[in-house]
Amino acid sequence: MSYLAPLRIHFSGRFQAAPSTINNTPSNYDNARFRKEFQQPGHPRAAWNPRGSADWRLVGCRVRSAFRADGTPADPSDPILRLHVADSDRRAPAKLVDLDPDQQLVSVIWGLQVRIADDTGRSKLVGDFAPAPFTDLWPRSTTAGEVGDFTVGAVYQSVLTDLEWDVADSELLAQLKEAASASGELSIRFNVDGYNTESSSPNFTYGRISGTIGAATLGEPRHFVVGRQVMPVPGAAVGVNFCAATVREAERLIMLDLGNALSTARPGGALNKNGILNVGVRSGTSGSTVPLGDVAYEGDSWYESTAGVVALPLTAAQLAAVRTAPLTLTLGGNLVASEAADGRNVRADALVHRLDAGDTVTLDVWASTFGRPEAGALIAAVNDPSGFQGNQANARPAVTFPAVLPPTNGQGRTTLTVRATDPGHQRGVIDGQLYGVRLRFRGAPAAAVTNPWVFVSLLVFDAFTPIPPITWHGHIAPILQQYANLYPVMDNFLDLGDYTSVCGNRELLLLAFDLDTRDPNSMPVTRDLSRAKRAAIRRWLDELGPDGLPVLGPPPPTEPAEPPPILSGAEVPSEPGDRGRRGGKTDASARRIGVRGAAEPGGDS
Repeated sequence: MSYLAPLRIHFSGRFQAAPSTINNTPSNYDNARFRKEFQQPGHPRAAWNPRGSADWRLVGCRVRSAFRADGTPADPSDPILRLHVADSDRRAPAKLVDLDPDQQLVSVIWGLQVRIADDTGRSKLVGDFAPAPFTDLWPRSTTAGEVGDFTVGAVYQSVLTDLEWDVADSELLAQLKEAASASGELSIRFNVDGYNTESSSPNFTYGRISGTIGAATLGEPRHFVVGRQVMPVPGAAVGVNFCAATVREAERLIMLDLGNALSTARPGGALNKNGILNVGVRSGTSGSTVPLGDVAYEGDSWYESTAGVVALPLTAAQLAAVRTAPLTLTLGGNLVASEAADGRNVRADALVHRLDAGDTVTLDVWASTFGRPEAGALIAAVNDPSGFQGNQANARPAVTFPAVLPPTNGQGRTTLTVRATDPGHQRGVIDGQLYGVRLRFRGAPAAAVTNPWVFVSLLVFDAFTPIPPITWHGHIAPILQQYANLYPVMDNFLDLGDYTSVCGNRELLLLAFDLDTRDPNSMPVTRDLSRAKRAAIRRWLDELGPDGLPVLGPPPPTEPAEPPPILSGAEVPSEPGDRGRRGGKTDASARRIGVRGAAEPGGDS
């Protein structure tokens, strides 16, 4: 089971995301050339939200509908239908963090706690959201003249862990608790759109959210559904986006998630009514589409009350047909989306990773055919930096991985092991180097149609071995000054570029740098320091000099050497008015190199 199952809860409302945008611009990482005026709203180098806190919150969300394990709606008297979906009432807000200035399109939510609570604030369910990036970005709104992030839709999928329950008065919650008892986790997926980057608007940094919560099953991925992967048909008359479905044999049912697949008339508004939406299957003999059933998506409250999730019953004959043939979507009589002709799909679960030199990470990978596990499949792994915004193609290798993964087991599962070495400061003042890994079935053509968002993003930090003694001037000041430049909201509390201010807040900083990166109060908020640099800061704060303070050390030369150049991607546009409307993700998307096929072999490079 997952969120895409008969037993589920749907919610909708708003979210707030307030990232700092100064770190979107690679040249801002250069301390020697940075100026305080870059942090002022309206400055070309500040982007649209220079003093953002990185906070991410659920706002005004409510349960809109719920369905029992047999697929029937929850009893109208069940209190689940009157509950709120909120974030934590016991910890700081979650944080939204980009991976890198050259990979801004996998922003991860860290430290989110999700609650279902009553009107008094009493929690009925609490769970920790495992950090996850958004994916499947697309220009969802079709409003003429609208540009930028306001028009974009995306999705998050993860699990809720460390669950706390109060199910005494809710049949639905009791069923959900029982279904999740084996894994101890819930599956959650939510769609975000209509995000407002206009600073003069009362809705600045707010957007719409609609999502689904269900039970997670042991052994299934945390961040996607091993099911039927439906992809847009190139050149279709009406635009749709990627979506997933599951075929449930026992219930003779298709569960289809259209939550981020259908366009809207305006950002965060009603769905476009483009005619009859039909789920079908390709005929094995003629290649034509055989209808399975229509989706009643045109109701005014359909999206908010279902998060776009559809349960479509099948006859015995229809069930037999979909087992070995591609699912399709037609809209207004036009074919707009389909599974791959062979029904095959391969994907790694966790797509975003930060590594230090010497680290090894092992990723779970699943292969399937028409939603069923494919045993014995051989998966090729290839270097592919084309999904990044800056040109990483000439980066010196600092990751190795096998060109072909071990054959998948009976559950269609294998692993990708990546080993990291020192990138060697290739980008000067930006720590680390980006590497992309894309997976495909061995022997599949590089030009095969796939989801371009599904690839592994790796940030490998540069090695950092400070020569003792660790001092402010010799080691720590450049690190904290860069943080102060790129996260200026911090100066509401302390000036990280000032030795006296840092010493005066030593205990607070010791606590923040000791926290797990999954904690919303962890430093740095931007999660862009290696473990070695975090450890050096922690050691410097802890090992005091004769004056009872962290060691200052001798000052640097009055005329420092010219800093190394930034070997990074093109700068973002400098027109503040245009960027204020467009937003960071639209700018980043415009700077993507573009997905290209990579030739085998690509590992061990």
